[in-house]
Amino acid sequence: MKQETGSLVLCGLFTALMAVGAFIHIMLPIGPFQVTVSLQIFFAILAGLFLGPRHGFLSVLAYLVLGLAGVPIFAHGGGLGYLLKPTFGFLLGFPFAAWVAGVLGGDARRAGLKQLLVAAFGGEMIYYFTGLVYYYLMFNFVLQNTAGIGLIKLLEVWFFSTVIPDYVICVVAVLVYRKLGPLVRR
Repeated sequence: MKQETGSLVLCGLFTALMAVGAFIHIMLPIGPFQVTVSLQIFFAILAGLFLGPRHGFLSVLAYLVLGLAGVPIFAHGGGLGYLLKPTFGFLLGFPFAAWVAGVLGGDARRAGLKQLLVAAFGGEMIYYFTGLVYYYLMFNFVLQNTAGIGLIKLLEVWFFSTVIPDYVICVVAVLVYRKLGPLVRR
């Protein structure tokens, strides 16, 4: 019973931290685009490592559900209209990032630094894959009045411009996990 309560509390905590992470961001102007780098990938990776794949996924998914229900916890608001934003795919990628980090981290309590870094990198890559595919489909096939976006431009703007800063954030998440993990388990 105590472990279930602890997991539930941590799930709620990571749902809240995802919301907080949305508002700790910087905007990078890249041509006509405004690309956001936030702490959400940090909290998604930590959710996967602390909670495991299932609970990490569900805690971050709860954040998405709240935002889509209209609670203004996304970086630029909330509501169902977000589904039509090409960048929603990146938000959609966060639960999968937590899941992959949890799967690749295995029993994160016993995982070494290398395994945790691979888990964080895997989580980051599924986040980008989900975001890029969604962006490409929305911008090229769903939205009207756009000139579309080619694969090279998509990668230049939405991947190459932020993948290194996001990876640094993921490395910091692993280091934080290694310090806080033993304390949380007590």
